Amino acid sequence: MKNESTFIDVPAESSSAMKGKAPLIGVARDHTATGSGGYKRGLAIFDFLLRLAAIVAALVAAATMGTSDETLPFFTQFLQFEASYDDLPTFQFFVIAMALVGGYLVLSLPISVVTILRPLATAPRLLLLVLDTGILGLNMAAASSAAAISYLAHNGNQNTNWLPICQQFGDFCQKSSGAVVSAFVSVLFFTILVVISGVALRRH
Repeated sequence: MKNESTFIDVPAESSSAMKGKAPLIGVARDHTATGSGGYKRGLAIFDFLLRLAAIVAALVAAATMGTSDETLPFFTQFLQFEASYDDLPTFQFFVIAMALVGGYLVLSLPISVVTILRPLATAPRLLLLVLDTGILGLNMAAASSAAAISYLAHNGNQNTNWLPICQQFGDFCQKSSGAVVSAFVSVLFFTILVVISGVALRRH
């Protein structure tokens, strides 16, 4: 007796076909990485422009407060009526703090450029997030304390017999109030910068 055997021919995928499928996965991943990189690069560019605006706001605040001296046109033999930012420790702290804020922003620009060139890098963005948060606290402290003194200069305090001085020193109060407003604009910019860094660090 002859043993009959049956052969089933199963077509195997050619190596060329298998090679043709592999790049599809890589292409899909490349498209995802490219999309995420483009999105984060856009955030990095906006971050850089916002830092330039914050530099202007911080330095304008420091310069305006630092040049807010005013001397009244009348004086006596022994007295000369003058108002200056360095008469008040709070305003002195304000000028120093806002100058430091502006200096930090200038120094942070190269790191911001790195995030534009390497949008997927985590370390530069994390460094900016930590530093921006700390400088935001300094900026807020300077702006808030100066705002309190500016309020007293405009309105005084009847309970402590502190009289308002802005009726006599109008230019001094106007410049100091403008510096405070500029400082709070810088606070707003820093808040947006912190949010941008947080969004850019999210994994997609």
